[in-house]
Amino acid sequence: MNAMTPSRSAGADAIPSHQALQLTLGGAQAHIILAEQVYTLRITRAGKLILTK
Repeated sequence: MNAMTPSRSAGADAIPSHQALQLTLGGAQAHIILAEQVYTLRITRAGKLILTK
């Protein structure tokens, strides 16, 4: 599996899992677009995730 491939748990109803550091390409932020709205995913120094519009 490469850095851009989401992992999946076994089972038909599995929820996709993504590594936050892969989404941010090793940085602290990534933009996520949903229905033409841009959200910012940020990893804090404490290792928490914050998603803002």
